[in-house]
Amino acid sequence: MTVAHVLIVDDDDADTMMIEEALAAEPVPPLVSRVSDGAEALAFLRREGEYADAPRPDLVLLDLNMPRMGGHEALLQIKGDDALKSIPVVVLTTSDALPDITASYVRHANAYVKKPMDLDSFEQAVQRIRRFYAEVAVLPPE
Repeated sequence: MTVAHVLIVDDDDADTMMIEEALAAEPVPPLVSRVSDGAEALAFLRREGEYADAPRPDLVLLDLNMPRMGGHEALLQIKGDDALKSIPVVVLTTSDALPDITASYVRHANAYVKKPMDLDSFEQAVQRIRRFYAEVAVLPPE
């Protein structure tokens, strides 16, 4: 199965743009959607309100530090929801703090990746995540 749709959950426009550019550079670029916080991510994933027709993503890239609802709470709710918990969620964040890493895995993140500081490494990290889920991992059907 291929990763045809990636949902980016990040309030930082610059980071989002770098993620989108990295994904667009792939041989078969996925559809990319973006929301700015955890509450919006849950609405998107649950197809509520303005997201009633949203496609189900194959992969979620989740930042931790966001307004309204941060990544820890969003992750807890996603992985606690029977309809959503099978969607792979990769925490992609600037934090390398052990409590953030541990809390993410306790909340059942599929992976935790610290955002690299330089552009090339950032792009490569995003492409490696996507390729792993597109080419190596076997994802469940919707």
